[in-house]
Formats: sequence, structure tokens, C-alpha cells
Amino acid sequence: MEKSLCILAAPIFLLCLNTALIQAQNASTQRNTLSRPAPTKATQTVSVRPKYGQVNATIATARKSAIKSTTSKPSFKYTWTQRTSLLKSTTSTSFTKGTRSVSVKPKINATIAPTRKSPIKTTAKPTPNPRKNSKEATVKKDKDDKTTKLDCPPLGLESLRVHDSQIRASSTLRTGLGPHRGRLNIQSGIEDGDLYDGAWCASHKDKNQWLEVDALHLTKFTGVILQGRNSIWSWDMVETYKVQLSNDSYKWQTCMNGTQEAIFQGNLNTETPVLALLPVPTVARYIRINPQTWYTNGTICLRTEILGCRVKDPTDIYASEEDRVSNDNLDFRHHNYKDMRTLMKSVNDECPNITRIYTIGRSYMGLKLYVMEISDNPGKHELGEPEFRYVAGMHGNEVLGRELVLNLMQYLCQQFKKGNQRIVRLITETRIHLLPSMNPDGYEGAYEKGSELAGWADGRYSYEGIDLNHNFPDLNNIMWNAEERALEKSQDTSKVPNHYIPMPEYYTKEDAMVAPVTRAVINWMEEIPFVLSANLHGGELVVTYPYDCTRDWAPKEDTPTADNAFFRWLATVYASTNLVMSNPDRRICHYEDFQKHNNIINGGAWHTVPGSMNDFSYLHTNCFEVTVELSCDKFPHASELPVEWENNKESLLVYMEQVHRGIKGMIRDKQTKKGIADAIIKVDDHEHDIRSAEGGDYWRLLNPGEYKIIVWAVGYFPSMRRCTVGMEPRATICDFTLTKTPAEVLKQIRAKGGKVPQDVQLRVRALRLKKLRASTKVLNQRRESQRLSRQSSKTRKA
Repeated sequence: MEKSLCILAAPIFLLCLNTALIQAQNASTQRNTLSRPAPTKATQTVSVRPKYGQVNATIATARKSAIKSTTSKPSFKYTWTQRTSLLKSTTSTSFTKGTRSVSVKPKINATIAPTRKSPIKTTAKPTPNPRKNSKEATVKKDKDDKTTKLDCPPLGLESLRVHDSQIRASSTLRTGLGPHRGRLNIQSGIEDGDLYDGAWCASHKDKNQWLEVDALHLTKFTGVILQGRNSIWSWDMVETYKVQLSNDSYKWQTCMNGTQEAIFQGNLNTETPVLALLPVPTVARYIRINPQTWYTNGTICLRTEILGCRVKDPTDIYASEEDRVSNDNLDFRHHNYKDMRTLMKSVNDECPNITRIYTIGRSYMGLKLYVMEISDNPGKHELGEPEFRYVAGMHGNEVLGRELVLNLMQYLCQQFKKGNQRIVRLITETRIHLLPSMNPDGYEGAYEKGSELAGWADGRYSYEGIDLNHNFPDLNNIMWNAEERALEKSQDTSKVPNHYIPMPEYYTKEDAMVAPVTRAVINWMEEIPFVLSANLHGGELVVTYPYDCTRDWAPKEDTPTADNAFFRWLATVYASTNLVMSNPDRRICHYEDFQKHNNIINGGAWHTVPGSMNDFSYLHTNCFEVTVELSCDKFPHASELPVEWENNKESLLVYMEQVHRGIKGMIRDKQTKKGIADAIIKVDDHEHDIRSAEGGDYWRLLNPGEYKIIVWAVGYFPSMRRCTVGMEPRATICDFTLTKTPAEVLKQIRAKGGKVPQDVQLRVRALRLKKLRASTKVLNQRRESQRLSRQSSKTRKA
């Protein structure tokens, strides 16, 4: 059976063309899809698989008996001119709209009217009371893996493509619950009653309330997704609703399901998105959600997303406002685990000389953590060449970073082959590592539900329920506690370790609550001398920098590092080149205005995150890392990926180029000329040191300026020199040569069983005498201080 499209013309004529019943009447002997007559009212349950997995859509249907006389006619009258008889045509329908015609081919609506050959089963049941939270139709996977795809993308309420001015409502409870807050997955502030609450709420509790969206263009509306109010204090949601459509926002027609007004199932809780497909896709410009029932002890509150495809209209005054597209030939779609592996393999096959795929571990469910290395000499660390990494998918439902990293590896390969000098220089001078999915288990769970239906948290955590961004060792408090103990003992806090802080013993135990992927990433960070990194997240538009954890467990407090100025530079580089973040007219995502901070913020000043990967990277390794919140929408629709790539492409490239700022060089043994590993590089007036890599090379990220650099290693005399960092994005070479101490030379000679030269013996003896004099002087000063203290005490008593 087939259902035709409904067309809204001006003045508004909205009639659902239920030709399926008429065709069934004319061909009942040939196309008998129902084994028995349906009751007067029925609930239809349909099993299909939508584009991104299993979703539940509920649609109430009312149908007359399928067996009627062939002379029966519909109960409504047609008021427009038809090119051919609707009772006989099965190919196209044309309706006159002013001086032009709109032709539409009727489609089979799989959620309502399956054909005789379809494996979909239709079951008739009595229509339940909508207040009993019944589900009137269900969309899910079928056994033959055939799908009814949600062809039309979201209009963009969640992604902010729909402007606040396009959303109206019948009434508003208060400003913070206005229609502009009725966006899917929008988050509220901690306190109710502010300007940024978590839904649109009506001021009246009756069936005359509505939320209206102006699509600006003629749009084929196909469905509605609904959520309740986001709040930790209130419980408000819409349980059932109607959908109304219009072309002029004055005359409205309720969406029909056969001869009755369609009633759509809303929410059973406030956070789970519920999809309802329209019985017949309908062309209009405006759409309204008209709540019919709501939570008994609550009020009318909802968040929503509208599904619809833009219809070409030559008279559309907004026709020139087409969405931006990308000119890059990249695979813009969502990639599950299998698709991701296939894409990475294709990039490796296309550019085998500069790419290498390797794994760093497995998830709890056994999925491998794949990394793409891009370098002119993949598989090897080259002396003097810095190591860079992008990590995406720490939270499995924040998927934009995953797709951007996959796009980036394709783009670098293609542009290198084309001879793009910027890309060629970046790849030949940098060893790049791209980890697209740190939490593959979480992603697969979100992917199964799909773009708009994963909600705000589904897939965020690992399979074991661990938030990976809190799963790294908390080294901040270990360092701060050591500093406090030194102050209590009147000791010099500069001697407290400020880098390469070891992991606490409890964390290394097998029974510690540490995800396998976290352990794998830590091992990866320890094996490769990374210099710079970014952790790609989603759900906001801001770049955060360490420290993420606050002192004394304050909920939020600016907690800067010793390299605060350079971290702010890194964050600014990304934010200022991102096309959305840098737009001064953009709307805030949820409830915090980061534009007043130039779209960057200290992590602790936003909210405290103990055990973050950023802080661990800074305190346990040499690597500087920031977090990039890429989009208000954690799981943007595939149709939005080309635009998101263009928004972030320059930011991704220019951020990688920052790995070449500051100073770099080699630390060698003066006698053997070999590199010295684990030499400590200290910048004067900076309370954060770094160490040289295994081959003796090092990289120290610094802003432009002149610096006093001191280098020392075990068994060597320290060395000092001044190094100047320029404005250009090119690291200043600052090499060091260290001389072994006589004691170290003596130790090595004795270890080899050799004879100690006389000059070495004399130097060792002189050094021992020097130390003896120094220690004697300190001891005498201490004794004199104690004597004076006792004398002063006796004088006071007298």
C-alpha cells in the first residue's frame, strides 16, 4: 500500500491524501496485506531499522474497515485542481498553488503502510488511553536488516542553525523558560529561575499551548523528537501531543492519521529523546507542537528537534541562504568501528610512504585502539622532530572529534600528494599521531541509537561505567600536598618535584578502578615523547587549559600552571581560528557565555575535574595538552559534518604548527658526543621542568622572549645559557654539552676495572675538600645560631 504526500498551499489547504485505502479498495483481491479486517480503531506496531539503529516512534492511527465497497469515497472534499484523478493515479500528484504547481511522487511510508511483499508485520490492537503512556508504534531493526531510513535531517534546533527568532510559543512561564530554550539536549544551569533554564515551559496548563518553529523555507516535515525539561529540581515533560502545520502561521491544520487527528507519544522521562514520525511527510513552512497531556504534578515543558527536508521554491526570498559545503573530497559520514578501520586502511593504502596504523591496546569489550601515524619516516622517532597527538572520543557520544580526526588524516594524505607546501612541511618536520576513538565501546552504544536519539549522556562512559576524563591519576594533589609539607617544615618548595611525578601506588594495582583504555593511553604517553596534544570533546564551544583540578576541591576556581601564558596562547590559537567560536554574533550553547572570555577558560575556573588527562599529561610527561569543546551538539547529524570540517580545518592545522614554538635542541656528553637521556631542562622563573628524550633531544614550548636555561643530569655538572625565542613559528635551537663530574668518571672507570688517572684523583680530592669546607661552615653557622638562641632565652627569663 502507498501513502501520498500532503502539500500545504496558500491559502492553507492541508489534507492527508489517504490513497492507500482507496487503492486497497480497488485492488483488494490482488493486494491483500491484511489477513483480517482491522477494528474501527487500531494501534499499528511497525518493526523497521532506522538509519542509526534502534529508535522508538509512537504514532496513533485510526482506520476504517479495510473491506468496503469500491464505490466508497473519502469523507473529505478536495478543494484544489488535480492533474489526474487521485483515485487512479499512482505516480504523481500536482496541486495548484497560486500561479505555480508542485508535483510530488507518492512514497510508501513504511511506518504506516507496508506493502504486501514487505517483511514488516502489521498488528491491530485496541487504541489505549494516551494517558497510560502507551506506545502506538515502534520503529526498530527487522530480521532481514532492511531499513526505513530517516531521510530528512534535523532542522538544527540543537546545533543552533535555527535562530532564536524562528521559535515562538503561545505563552512563557518566564524568560529563562522561553521558546528559545526549547532546543533538544539544551542544558540548564545549576539553579532554577535564572535566564538559562532547561526547556520551554508554558505559563498555562491547557491544550491550547504550542511551540512553533519557522523553517524559513518550504520544508517536507517528517518527524518530531521530544524531550522533557532538563533540571535537577523539577520534573516536567509532555506525554502526548499533536502536530500542526501552516504556510502563513495564521491558518493551521492538524496532522491527520487517516480521518482522525494524530496523537503522538511524548516522554516517559525527562532526558530520553522520543521520535515520532508523521503519518505522511508534509510540506509546509511552519510547524507547531501542541501538547495534549503532561506529567500530572508538573507543567507543560519540552525540548525538541524537528526533522525535515528543504523543498526548492523559486519564490523563496531565503533561497540564497544555502548551507556552506566543503570543497574537500572527504568521507563525510559517521563511521562505526568497522567503517573506521576501513577508512584508516584506505588512507594507509593511498599514502603508504607517510602513514602507519598501529594499536595501543584494547577496550573492555575487546575493540582495538587504532592510531594513525603520519610522518615522512613513519614508525621511527627522528632526533629533533617533535611528536604531536590528537585524541578524540574520550566520551563516546561526543562524536564530532572522531569524524574530524578521520577527516584530518584523509586531508593530510591528499594534500601531501598534491604537493601542498604547508602540509608537506608539517609532515616532514612533525611526527603526527591521530587516535580517533579512545572510548570505542561508548561510541558503539551511541552510534546504535543515532544522531538525535543518543541523548546527552548515552555512550559517554566506558562499558564499565567509567568517565575516562576522571580516570587518570590525580597528580595535582600529590604535588600540592608535598608543597604544603615543605612549607610546614620551612623548606624550599622549589625542591618539590614539579614534573614527571610518579603515579601513586594504589593506581598501579590490578584491582584499581582503571579502565583498560586509560592504562593503554598512559603506556602510550610514556613510550612516545609527545610535546603537544589536544583532547577533542563536544557539547560546548570553548577551549580549556590546565589545571582542570582545583586546590582544596573547590567547585570552580582559576588554577593556573607555571606555563599559564603559553597555555592561554595555545587555547587562543584554536579558538580564534575556529569559524564558529570566533563569530561574535553566535548564540551561547547552554547557559555559560564563554565569549566574554574570548572562548577560552582555565579548566578549574569552569568546573573542577580531578584525574583529567590534561593535568596528567602536564605533570607526568613533557606534553602540553588542552581540551577543545567542538560543538554545542555532541552528535551532529551527518549532513552537518562538511560544515563542521570547514569550521575546524584551519584550527586543527594551525594548532599542530604550534609544536614548533619555543626552544629545542640536543643535550650531549662532552666526551662521547652521545645524547643524554633524562636530563632536566629548567627555565629560570618557571616552576615546571621537562626532561630530554631517550636520544638526548628535547623541546620546550615557550612564548617569545629571552630565557635563562639551566640543564643538568645525574653524574654531570650543570650547564647554563641564554636562549631567545622569536615571533616566528620556528623553534630556536639551543644545544647543551655536559661534562661528567669527577665522581662519575671515577665510578665509570672503577666499574670497568681500569686504573684511575692521577689528574682525576686530584680533582676528586679537591672536590671532597670543597664539600668538607662547605659542610663545616654550615655546621658552624647552625651551632652559632643555637648558642645565640639559648643566650636570648636566658636573658628574657632574667
